[in-house]
Amino acid sequence: MNYKELILDKLYKKQNVFLTGGAGVGKTTTTREIIAAFEGEAKKVAKLASTGMAATLIGGQTLHSFFDLGIASDVQELQKNAKFEIKKKIKKLISSMDLIVVDEISMVSDTLFAMIELRLNQAGFKGSLLVVGDFLQLPPVVRGYGEVKFAFESPAWQHFSFETVELTHIYRTDDIRFIELLHAVRFGAINETIHNQLNEFIKPLPNDLSQFTFLFGKNASAAKHNKTQLDFIDEALHVKEAQVVKHLKSTQDKEVERFMDDARIDKELALKVGAPVLFTRNAWNYFNGERGTVVNVDESCVYVQKSDGKVLKLEPTAQSKPVWKEKSVKGKKEMVEENVFTVYQFPIKLAFAITIHKSQGMSIEDLIIDTNEIFAPSQFYVALSRSSNPARLTLIAPKRQWYELAYVNQKAFSFVQRQQSC
Repeated sequence: MNYKELILDKLYKKQNVFLTGGAGVGKTTTTREIIAAFEGEAKKVAKLASTGMAATLIGGQTLHSFFDLGIASDVQELQKNAKFEIKKKIKKLISSMDLIVVDEISMVSDTLFAMIELRLNQAGFKGSLLVVGDFLQLPPVVRGYGEVKFAFESPAWQHFSFETVELTHIYRTDDIRFIELLHAVRFGAINETIHNQLNEFIKPLPNDLSQFTFLFGKNASAAKHNKTQLDFIDEALHVKEAQVVKHLKSTQDKEVERFMDDARIDKELALKVGAPVLFTRNAWNYFNGERGTVVNVDESCVYVQKSDGKVLKLEPTAQSKPVWKEKSVKGKKEMVEENVFTVYQFPIKLAFAITIHKSQGMSIEDLIIDTNEIFAPSQFYVALSRSSNPARLTLIAPKRQWYELAYVNQKAFSFVQRQQSC
């Protein structure tokens, strides 16, 4: 089935679509194809996500920024507080869109989703809405000990009358047994068979850890492991500083730093010849999560050898933060997407370690997962599903039972089951 054409047909008919499926089924690829199809017809597309990192993966911006939500806490505050009244330029921006894409919908709370609906109504939005994600992956972030409430729990979800399109074919691996394991872990179905299968991945750590990428739950753990392993390499240290070009003078340094962190761009990329690296982008000759080894570094280029022996000459790539502005186009005022600033850096990171959160969208072949840094529902599934080759997957023995690690939010579980039974 051609899912892209199916979804486009629905969106062109002004039907709102919920694109879902487990990890590695091609949700991001399909989303990009749909965006390209709309933009190829000169239609305006807002590419949005609740977090900066998710937004950078589709070349867009955050929901709060686009809808001008500020620090408003809920719909009532948006409606009653004069400082949150919708501005004319925001109303014009929203109403000019033909398609609004909300990626990583699982991380959007019911409150935020209700605020989005209000803004769309205030602006008289007449386009289509495409929400993308898997509610059995990362949930909304809740401050303190508040209850996690998902977008589908908002009355707005019913009002949008989404047509659900579920992708099911996993492209990341063709190992049927591992695919069945991932399915079980996704739904938190840990029986004796799955328990034993997970135990098979508990192996002694190799003496040479440089061949593997560690997945940690915490930034500090990943940073410490990367530094320790890089220090073991007896070669000259090369530090490549990211170059920033500000297109708007009002751009704040903090805004650039936050964007770089979200986009997995190192302000100072420390490299040595012999260091393993992961590509952090997709291109015609490498993919997000693919591994290579630095074989040479000069003033302007980094040379990386892939596992097939090919050596790629890398130059800094550009990644920009977009914003919509009103411009005069051929004598007529239109909303035009332009860049606030552009960051130039090599599209690689040290491959010794990365956090589960920042491995989003990656396919990693040689993988070690520190199971003792799993602290959120579905986080273990997200980590496990990064593996593109289960024969080269190692799990550090957990201090808890597998069912305590592979747990899911029960509301999300029930919602996904209802969707699949429809």
